[in-house]
Amino acid sequence: MKIRIKGDSIRFRLTQTEVKALSENGKIYDSTNFGNQEFNYGVVLKKDIDNLNVSFKNNSISLEMPYINGKSWYANDIITFDHNIKTSKDNELYLLLEKDFTCLDNTIEDQSDNYPNPKSS
Repeated sequence: MKIRIKGDSIRFRLTQTEVKALSENGKIYDSTNFGNQEFNYGVVLKKDIDNLNVSFKNNSISLEMPYINGKSWYANDIITFDHNIKTSKDNELYLLLEKDFTCLDNTIEDQSDNYPNPKSS
């Protein structure tokens, strides 16, 4: 799982295995250790929402996805879900959740579990 945070936008990218685990288990989490603190992040399926939502507390960010979309995501061709939410400062926070494709250029990261890039043919 990859997260990119820039300004008022958050993007999560999931590999094939992660999308399958989310669809089957209803949640996936990972963490990054910063020595004396740990940053936790994940995606959870929720039955009481219609769009993406996010929560951040106790050094943990959880992207919430509608249950109905997440349960079938692994078995369909939908690539991306996105939504804008209003923040407490009356700004908008853009949320993006997508399947992770292999890069078209050379990279050092392991991409063996990424989705095949449709532009690589």
